[in-house]
Amino acid sequence: MTDIIIYHNPDCGTSRNTLAMIRNAGIEPHVIEYLKTPPSLAMLEQLIERAGIRPRALLREKGTPFADLGLGDEILDDDALVDAMMAHPILINRPLVVSPLGVKLCRPSEEVLDLIPARQRGAFAKEDGEQVVDDGGNRLGA
Repeated sequence: MTDIIIYHNPDCGTSRNTLAMIRNAGIEPHVIEYLKTPPSLAMLEQLIERAGIRPRALLREKGTPFADLGLGDEILDDDALVDAMMAHPILINRPLVVSPLGVKLCRPSEEVLDLIPARQRGAFAKEDGEQVVDDGGNRLGA
């Protein structure tokens, strides 16, 4: 059994597609709906570090208070951005996936295929119809 965690928003198509690809590999991940159960400050900082990104790379703009909070200001340091994500979890971009192979913000959703240690069990198409895995379980377009 492989432990995979997905920080998920069921209202997000990219997040739903990512979750479906994990399941298409026969893995039932631990799903954390991060808007209901946000990560702690220590966990958020750890996820950012393990993903090898800066906090700005994890910020979501669309449908969030990003502009109202002035978060586009490049003078803001990493701590200020993390504080904003803690105060407003909707600012955390998704889906963030943790697996034995690493941590990654899976945008686009097929980025998750790099984190799944098991082979896809069959074809997979995103909700919009884009085929990303063929009938043999092979990634397309990579």
